[in-house]
Amino acid sequence: MRLVLAVVALLLTGCGSGATAAAREYNPADVMFLQMLIPQNRQGIEIAGLAADRPVPASLKELAAAIEVTQQTEIEDMRRWLHDWHQPEAMDANPQAHAGHGGMKMTAPDLVGALRTAPDSEFTRRFLDVLTGQQQGAVELAQAENGTNGGVNTPARDLARRVIESRTAEVKQLLNVKT
Repeated sequence: MRLVLAVVALLLTGCGSGATAAAREYNPADVMFLQMLIPQNRQGIEIAGLAADRPVPASLKELAAAIEVTQQTEIEDMRRWLHDWHQPEAMDANPQAHAGHGGMKMTAPDLVGALRTAPDSEFTRRFLDVLTGQQQGAVELAQAENGTNGGVNTPARDLARRVIESRTAEVKQLLNVKT
């Protein structure tokens, strides 16, 4: 009976946090994926947050808010996994270190800065362009994680699958916003 209770407790713990025995199995591709997606998500949150106080269609404001919540939740999971694996959250700052993983998929800081200062009359169009590119970058990172030379960690690969699905759907929504 104790063994059954121990197994049930372990399974319940794993269900909520992704901390199953399989979650401890990872490779350098898993680590790099998480280390690259965390700053990419942070930038996505920053970009999405710019719509909050701008005159954009209500549907776009709702989508931007949903993106913020989703990507923050993903960051919390990724940070926990890296911590559990005793891996640093920050990646190698040398951009060449990421060439084998398809390189960083960040939006250029000058584009984000220009978006921040864009006049209201141009904001929606620019916002759609910048956020669409940013979301596509996340899809590319996730595709590398699930590719032939990608990760082996089940929760990380599942996150990559969800990123591909959700960001692809978000890009479709962004492309259909009437400006």
